[in-house]
Amino acid sequence: MRLILGSGSPRRRDLLAQLGVVAEGVRPPDIDESPARDELPRPYCQRMAREKAQAVGAAPDELVLCADTTVALGRRILGKPADAGEAAQFLHLLSGRRHRVITAVALRLGDRVWERDVVSAVKMKRLSDPEINAYLSTGDWEGKAGGYGIQGPAGAFIPWISGSFTGIVGLPLAETAGLLQAAGYPLYREAA
Repeated sequence: MRLILGSGSPRRRDLLAQLGVVAEGVRPPDIDESPARDELPRPYCQRMAREKAQAVGAAPDELVLCADTTVALGRRILGKPADAGEAAQFLHLLSGRRHRVITAVALRLGDRVWERDVVSAVKMKRLSDPEINAYLSTGDWEGKAGGYGIQGPAGAFIPWISGSFTGIVGLPLAETAGLLQAAGYPLYREAA
């Protein structure tokens, strides 16, 4: 069985490596990630992971792993900002508040799909304009849901989380390991 990572995220590759797993192929799906009208964050995130897994072309013996991470402020979905201006808007919205980070994982082998999602609570400290501007100048916000990544410089903005740190980064390891094992992918092999 070959594992295909349906993501171009270097963070997800690094997180898989923590499980001792290296994907035999990387095939980022190209799908429309727009939320449906009135779609709530958790169902949206679950749908995105599932649609990504379905969109990746795979041979019958290839196990496709896809994930989606969404930042939710109440019922509002804060996706990947289009530009620095939108990233600044997201950071101003999150400043001094708690929000949720949802990561859904979908694993597909042929027609069979295994799914899990993890919801974590995150508190962001109150941010000053100089802090936001300095962070935006790093470019670390690019391609990240909510306009920040906890594993980078924005980690200094996060005094408290409840949930899965690796889920907030983009791939909840405990749940992903469980899905891989359920699908029959061999983890924790003994060294030869």
